[in-house]
Amino acid sequence: MGSALIEISNQLAAAAERAGSSVVNVGGRSHGSSSGIHWRRDLVVTANHTVKRDEDIAVTLPDGRSLKATLVGRDGGTDVAVLKVEGLGESPAQFSEASAVRAGNLALVLGRHQENGLMASLGAVSLVADSRRTWAGGTLDRYIRLDVALYPGSSGGSVIDVDGRIIGMATAALSRVAPLTVPVSTVNRATATLLEKGHIPRGYLGIGLQPVSIPAELKTKLSLANINGIIVLSVEPGGPAERGGLMIGDILVTLEGHALEQTDDLQAVLNADAVGKSRKVQAIRGGKLVELSVQIAERPRRN
Repeated sequence: MGSALIEISNQLAAAAERAGSSVVNVGGRSHGSSSGIHWRRDLVVTANHTVKRDEDIAVTLPDGRSLKATLVGRDGGTDVAVLKVEGLGESPAQFSEASAVRAGNLALVLGRHQENGLMASLGAVSLVADSRRTWAGGTLDRYIRLDVALYPGSSGGSVIDVDGRIIGMATAALSRVAPLTVPVSTVNRATATLLEKGHIPRGYLGIGLQPVSIPAELKTKLSLANINGIIVLSVEPGGPAERGGLMIGDILVTLEGHALEQTDDLQAVLNADAVGKSRKVQAIRGGKLVELSVQIAERPRRN
């Protein structure tokens, strides 16, 4: 039994050592630092919530060198920030698809302290679910919750399997229950968009909404599957919704065939791919179903 435990311990240490070569320290806030992952050539990804400034960011490498980093862009919805680090070179990281992750799998979270080096915490994957929208408005391709201690400075570090392959990026910002993993595919998607645009476009209609229940007799009359709809409480003058003909009091029930019962249902389909495109909206108006075409705009960016 003792030799088996020693072997497991050595395997975990070896996995941490291999994957640790791609884990860096990120100095992006006044007090303390966080971790990041050397993701690809001259690029580091880290947790957006730990990068408190847009300039004067430094990255400390495993060999102790410190390099200046430039913020490429950030996505609060998935808590991904991308840094350009000239001279960093190719990444030694090896990646694993989130589809291979199961509840109960062992997982290591790796961070890097600026002075003390590599940090590791061991735990298990406590929950794996399908694609899920975060409270911050982004979408995780796979919802992977961790039963592991996320020590100060570890957010933005890597979550690895027992073979030392990166499952994703660790974050404490997207759940009030436990740390989450931002899967590799989600990080890749956010990184590609940030490199191209510098920000993540979000769809925008320019309306205020609230869920409401639909009376049973009205559901039957209109042959609706919805239990609820979302009522329009306000319409921005000159906005996409007004231009498309939506009015205060309309109860939205579908957008491009997707049922709308909560405001999150609408946000889920107002993704970057929808920006600039016309979408069919079904709404209850005066006890009847009306169908309108609304062109989705890009949500204005706040300074």
